[in-house]
Amino acid sequence: MQSEEKTILQRVVENFARTGNATDEQVTVVSLPKGKSSTIENDRSVMLKEYKVDDKLIWAGYSSRSNTVYLSLG
Repeated sequence: MQSEEKTILQRVVENFARTGNATDEQVTVVSLPKGKSSTIENDRSVMLKEYKVDDKLIWAGYSSRSNTVYLSLG
């Protein structure tokens, strides 16, 4: 994963964990149903990675094709 993608995911995941807001000024953020670890975007799989922030489990993945972060509570 590229450094920019890691930075985007970290920013969005930390904001979501601490505020509950699934929004960002630079990327589109999509909330998925609880427990999802992947999603399909235009016939392409987007795999979500597990993150732990403040004892909260969040699955998150980034699609560079659509500049979208997908989030799911674990």
